[in-house]
Amino acid sequence: MVRARRIWVTAAALFAVAGASPGVAVAHTQPPGGTGALAGDGGAPLPPGWRLAGGGSAPQLVWRSDRRVAMGDARVEFRAGGQLLGVPRPGADGHTFRLPLDGRRATVPRGLEVWSGGRRLDAREASGATSAARLPAPLPANGVDPGKPGAYRTRTGEYGLKSVRLPGFPAPVEMRAVVVAPVGASGKRPLALFLHGRHVTCYKGREDVTGTWPCPAGTKPVPSHRGYLRDQKLLASQGYVTVSVSANGINGQDFAAEDGGAQARSSLVRLHLAHWADWAEHPETAPKAVREAPRADLSRVLLVGHSRGGEGVNRAALDSLAPPPADQDGYHGPVRWNIRGTVLIGPTVFGQNPVPDVPSMTILPGCDGDVSDLQGQVYVDGTRGVGDGTALHSAVYVIGANHNFFNSEWTPGQAAAPAEDDFSDDPQHHDPVCGKRAPTRLTADQQHRAGSTYIAAAARLFLAGDDRVRPLLDGSGKRAPSADPARVLSHAVGARRGGGFLPDGGVSVTGGRLCSAVDPSPAKACLGTGARGASPHFAQWETDREAGRHAIALRWTRAGTPARVTAKKPVSLAGAKALALRLFVPPNSGAAPMDVSLTDASGKKAKLGRIKPAGLPGSERTASYWAQEIRVPLTAAGRAGLDLRSVKSLELTPRSGSGRAWLMDAWGWRPGTPAVRTEALPRVDIGRRTVDEGDSGVRTYRVPVQVTGRGGSGQVRVYVIDPATGKATDRLVTVRPGGQGIDVPVEVKGNTRYGADVSYDVLVKAVRGAVVGSYRGGITVHEDDPAPRMTVTPVAGEVTEGQTLKWRLSLSEAVDVDMSALFAVAPATAPELSTKDVPAGWLRDTTGEKPDPERPLSKLSGLYLWVDVPAGRTSADITLPTVKDRVREATESVRFRQVDPQTGEPQTGGLELAGSVRNAS
Repeated sequence: MVRARRIWVTAAALFAVAGASPGVAVAHTQPPGGTGALAGDGGAPLPPGWRLAGGGSAPQLVWRSDRRVAMGDARVEFRAGGQLLGVPRPGADGHTFRLPLDGRRATVPRGLEVWSGGRRLDAREASGATSAARLPAPLPANGVDPGKPGAYRTRTGEYGLKSVRLPGFPAPVEMRAVVVAPVGASGKRPLALFLHGRHVTCYKGREDVTGTWPCPAGTKPVPSHRGYLRDQKLLASQGYVTVSVSANGINGQDFAAEDGGAQARSSLVRLHLAHWADWAEHPETAPKAVREAPRADLSRVLLVGHSRGGEGVNRAALDSLAPPPADQDGYHGPVRWNIRGTVLIGPTVFGQNPVPDVPSMTILPGCDGDVSDLQGQVYVDGTRGVGDGTALHSAVYVIGANHNFFNSEWTPGQAAAPAEDDFSDDPQHHDPVCGKRAPTRLTADQQHRAGSTYIAAAARLFLAGDDRVRPLLDGSGKRAPSADPARVLSHAVGARRGGGFLPDGGVSVTGGRLCSAVDPSPAKACLGTGARGASPHFAQWETDREAGRHAIALRWTRAGTPARVTAKKPVSLAGAKALALRLFVPPNSGAAPMDVSLTDASGKKAKLGRIKPAGLPGSERTASYWAQEIRVPLTAAGRAGLDLRSVKSLELTPRSGSGRAWLMDAWGWRPGTPAVRTEALPRVDIGRRTVDEGDSGVRTYRVPVQVTGRGGSGQVRVYVIDPATGKATDRLVTVRPGGQGIDVPVEVKGNTRYGADVSYDVLVKAVRGAVVGSYRGGITVHEDDPAPRMTVTPVAGEVTEGQTLKWRLSLSEAVDVDMSALFAVAPATAPELSTKDVPAGWLRDTTGEKPDPERPLSKLSGLYLWVDVPAGRTSADITLPTVKDRVREATESVRFRQVDPQTGEPQTGGLELAGSVRNAS
C-alpha cells in the first residue's frame, strides 16, 4: 500500500481509487451551508466530517478525512454502534468516502465510525503507557533450513497474453507474468504461482500514483508482480518453476465487487494455470520464458498470495475443488491441476471462508499497518471441525514485520513506483514495537528474507513432502537460521492432531468463562475492556456478534485457582505424544506459570507438567494477543494410569498471584504430516437479485442460493440482516447438493411514493462438512417511482457585503426520503467573490484553505455547498456568508453548479446558484 505525495485521476474514474490507511485520518468539520438536516438518529447532528448527499433514490452517507487514505488491501468500513453499515466507495481525492444508504433507514444511526483492517480511521489513537516490549529468546535451529539457496542457477523472463474479461469488471484484465525457473533441472518440476495484493495500479515519476485501470496515457503500470523475484529465485534455485502474475486490472476495478474481488482473482489464477496446463502438453506453443523453463508438473502446485491476493488464491483452491456458479466465474474449462497447498501473506478474509482440506500457511506480520487486525488468522481457526482435519493449517507470526515489505515493489528504495512503509508512525508518539527505530522492528531486507525462507518451507512441505521442515510451521518451536534475526513463531491445527478440547465443541467451563470472539457486550466478549491492542483470533466479520466463535478466558487474583474445561463427551488422546495448547497472555507480560492436568472419565487425575506462557511484544496499535503453541508431554498421564482413550476434562492452575490468559483450544499431538483426504463437501454460494418495487400489491422473492457438490450434507450458519435496524439474526442450516435448505423469502410492497433502494442482505459461513464460495448476497429492491422535480430560487441573491447570500431548494412534492444536492463553485462574471470576501474560519472549515493569497473562489478546488431536504418536507435553504471590508470595489459575483454525485462533474442541465455582493462603503 502507498501513501503517495499527490493523487491524480480522470473525472470518469472518480471512485476508482479504493483503499485503506495504515494511519489515522481525522475528519474535517462539516461545511456550513446546509440545513439542520445533518442529523443522526433522534435528530442529533452528524459528527464532524460526515454529511448526507445524493438524495432521491441514491442517498449517500459521506465521510471526508483530512488525511489521504491510501489504497490498500483492507476495506474501509462505515460502522455504527459496532454494526457494519457498509463498505463505502472511495473518491478519487483519497479523502472522500460515500456509502449508498438503504431506503429503510429513515435516519442515520448514532455512533458513526470509520474502520479499516481493525483500526479506527476517524479518531486519533490515544497514546497510553505500554509495558516494555521484549523479544522472545531465539528458538533452537531446525535440522533443515529451507532458506538456503539450492544448486540450480535461475533464469528470469516474462510473458504477456491477450487480456481477459471477467464478470462484473467493465475493462479487460491483463494476462501478464514474470517467470523464474531453474536452469538444467531435469523432468517435470513443481509449480509455485504468486499473486500480489491490492495496491496502486499506475504511476508517473516519483510522486504521482493512481488506482485507475487501464492506466491513463503517459503513465506506467505498477509492476507489483515483480515484487517477489527474491522469493521466486530462491525457489527456482531449489528446483521449482515459479510464476508471478499481474492483477492491476482487478485492483483498479474491485471497489464495486461485493466480495472485494476474490472471485475475480480466482478466475485470473485459474486462467493462468489453464495456460500452463496447455503448455505442459504442448511446449512448442508456450511463450519464450516458459519454453526455456523445465516443464511444469501441474499435479504439484503451490499458490502464494499476498493480502487480497491471499484471499484470491484461497478462492482459487476452493474453485479448483468445487466449481463456482458459471455466471460469476471467468474460467469455464476443466481443472487440470492439483493445488497441494497455499501460502497466504498478511491476507484478507472478508468472507471468512477458508478451504478446510487444502493445507495452508498464513504469515501474520506483527506490525501490519494495512490488514492490521491480522484477520488471516481465520485461515487457521476457521477450519477447525469443518473438513476432514488431515490438512495442516499453520499460522506464522513474524514479530516486527509490516504489510508491504514482503513485496519489493511496495518497498521504498527498491520499488520502481512510489512506495512507503504501511505502518505509519506518529512522530509525536513513536510506537514502541513497530516504530521505525524500535528494536523489535525488522528492516525491509530482514523481513523479505524471513518471508522467502518460510515460503520455501511451505513449498518443501506441501510440494516435496519433506516432513523435516514441518517443525518450522506447526508450533514445534524451531527456527530457520536463514530468517535470522527475525523472531518467527508458529502454531497449527490439523495434520496429526486429534481429540481436542474446542471451545466451540460443546464444553463447559468452571473457574473461567466461555467467551465470545465477537460480541458488543464487554461481559461476553473475550477481550472485553482494558485490552491494549487486538487479537487476530477475534477479528470482526460483518456482524456485531457471532455465534459459534468462542475461546476460554481466565482471570485470577491468587495462585492456585484452577480453571476446568469439561468436554461434553470424553475425548481420546490415545496415541498422542503430547497435549498441544494454543494459549496466550497479554502482550509484554512476563511468564505466567500454570500447571496442566487431565482427568479421565473414571475421575482419575494426572498432572502433566508446568507451562510458562509469556506475552508477545505489542502496543495499542498491534494485534499481539496471539496464541502460542505450548506442548506438554503425556508421559506423566501414562505413568499415573490415566485412560487416555477417555479423557473428560482439562485443568489449568495458575501459580502466579494474578493474571489473565485465553485458551483457544487443546489437542492430542503427534508428529508427522499425513496424506490429505479431500472430501467432496457441499458448496454454498449466495447470489444477489435486483427487483423493481412496483406500484401496488405484495410480491415475495427468494434470495438466490446454490448448493452444489457430489453428495453428502453439511452445516452452515446463515445470517439475515434487517435493513431497517442493521441487526442480524442467525440460524444453523443443513445443506445438501441440489437442496433448498437455505430459504430466505423477502416480501416487497409496491407503492407510488418516491423512496430509495432497499437491500436485504444475507451472509453465510461454513460450520461443519461444507464450504462457502460467495458468502454474501440478497435481494435489492429498486425504487421505480419518479423523483420529484428540484428547483432553486434566490431568497437573498443580491446582498451587501457582510450579509449572507441565500437560495431556496424546493421539491415539487414531499417524499419519503431525504433529498439532497451538492453544488461546486464555478467561474462567474468578473469581478468574482474572493477568498477575502468570506469569513476566514468558514473558508478554513469548508475547504481547508487560507484567505491569503487572495484569489477568486472559483480557483479553489474543494469548495462545495450542500443542502438536504428532510423526508416529508419540500424545501431547504443554502447559505454563503460574506464579510464587510473597507475596500471600495465593484459589485462581485459568485456561481455554483450542481454536481453529479456519481461522477463528481457538473451536472448537464443541472441547477445553478448565482449571487452578487455589493460594496458596503
